[in-house]
Amino acid sequence: MSKDQNIAAQQRMGEAINAGDLDALDEVMSPDVVDHDPAPDQPAGTQGFKEFFTTMRTAFPDLHVDVEHLVADDENVAFAYRITGTHQGEFQGIAPTGQRVDARGVQISRFVDGRITERWGSSDEAGIIKQLGGG
Repeated sequence: MSKDQNIAAQQRMGEAINAGDLDALDEVMSPDVVDHDPAPDQPAGTQGFKEFFTTMRTAFPDLHVDVEHLVADDENVAFAYRITGTHQGEFQGIAPTGQRVDARGVQISRFVDGRITERWGSSDEAGIIKQLGGG
C-alpha cells in the first residue's frame, strides 16, 4: 500500500476514536496487531485497543485526539498528538473531578496491506494524573 493510503488509515483510526466508533478500528487494524507499549492489563490484538479506548472514553467522554505533526514512509506512520478531555469517570483510581486535561504523546504505526500491524507509543499519563490532582 502507498504512504497516502497508510496515512488515510491512520486518520480513520483517529476519527473513530474521536467519535467513539471503536468497531471501526477493525477496518484499519490487523486482528492480531501487536502493541509494543500496551496499557496495564490491555488484551492483545484489536480487542485490546477497543478496551483501552472504551476505558479512556468512560473516564473522558469528550476525549479528543489531535495530530500535531505527522511523518510517513511506505510502511510506517509516526505522529505527535495532543489528547484533551473532561474527567467525568474514574481514571487510574481517581474519582471524577470535572477537570479538563490536556496531554501530549507520540505513536509509530507499522502497516501491512493498509492495516496497522504494530504500534509503538507513549503518552504523558503522569501529566494527566497530575492535572487530576493525583501523584
